[in-house]
Amino acid sequence: MKKSKLMTMLLFTGLMLLLGSCKEKEDQYVKVGLLHSLSGTMAISETPVRDSELLAIKEINEAGGVLGKKIKAVQEDGQSDPSTFAEKARKLLTEDKVVTIFGCWTSASRKAVKPVVENLFGLLWYPVQYEGMEASPNIMYMGASPNQQVVPAVDYCAQKYGKRMYLIGSDYVFPRTANRIIKAQLAQLKGECVGEAYTPMGNKDFQDEIAEILREKPDVIINSLNGDSNIYFFKQLVEAGITSDVIPVMSFSIAEEEVVQIGIANLRGHLVAWNYYETTETPRNAKFVSDYKSEYGKERVTGDPIEAGYIAVYMWAAACEKAGSFDVEDVRMAAKGLSFTAPEGTVTIDGANQHLYKQVRIGKIRDNGLIDEIWATSGAIKPDPYLSTYDWAKGLQD
Repeated sequence: MKKSKLMTMLLFTGLMLLLGSCKEKEDQYVKVGLLHSLSGTMAISETPVRDSELLAIKEINEAGGVLGKKIKAVQEDGQSDPSTFAEKARKLLTEDKVVTIFGCWTSASRKAVKPVVENLFGLLWYPVQYEGMEASPNIMYMGASPNQQVVPAVDYCAQKYGKRMYLIGSDYVFPRTANRIIKAQLAQLKGECVGEAYTPMGNKDFQDEIAEILREKPDVIINSLNGDSNIYFFKQLVEAGITSDVIPVMSFSIAEEEVVQIGIANLRGHLVAWNYYETTETPRNAKFVSDYKSEYGKERVTGDPIEAGYIAVYMWAAACEKAGSFDVEDVRMAAKGLSFTAPEGTVTIDGANQHLYKQVRIGKIRDNGLIDEIWATSGAIKPDPYLSTYDWAKGLQD
């Protein structure tokens, strides 16, 4: 009997020691969620953003972590489906107990996650340019607002190529809202929208849209297609004889990684609008590009959303250190006015709307697949997600 009691006590003591050891080990980490499409039509764009976030986490951990804790990433696949994004965001916050989420690409996925982080008071760091008309207290916007991408790109095209524009996009929030902005802007410029088309995500057949382009002969095509649809659109443009010399295309969602997937032969000479390129000349960028290629292979390229994902992790870590806490409200308040020396240059979080001050850069795709900066603002531009400083944009918020 005594022997049995002794064995029970020894087992109990051992179990307590094991649980204590596990708890002590768990206390050494802080969990964050990475929520991106690792499958489906958006995987070609989102997987590299996930990679840049993992690189930032690795670098921060090697430097000692955040508030004495190492960062542990919990990854989920949004599967290019907004409802799945919402489901996975809820899981990350309620089951995995992550302190913040880095993720999404399309505005449809962000808008699906938005009520989840608001209702559960989480914090999403969103790494992609978007259509604006939003400023959630539970989202940090690391990409361009429309006055930092769409508006200056249209102005550039109108001055350089002409004011007759054809608009094509995927059928969801960003393209439709961006094109509402563009049509209002064209009216102010005394320009003309000669055609407007939307196709389902993942669409592969653009013959009808290209036939319309051939009929209308616009000065420039404004492209807000997303994901692998771009592969088929540009291939079919070339097959129809529409190269950059014939009608230039200005794209809002094609960066260096997408150029690799779409093919240089189909994109050579076309235009993009971002805030960062692999070729951006800053001291910080040279190291970032080198580190990214060292981690993932010399054939890999960086790009704007990739860099924005990297920025997000570092700015979250800096906000935590400033707050002395991982609590969402403490971090959110500490992030106001926070600056970071990023690969693109110094970026600062606007305390009023949680968007970044960013420099605008227009680029042209060159023969080797990289992008040359051909125009830029003189410095970082204050984010204006509601375009409140533009008289012609009044009423667009409704």
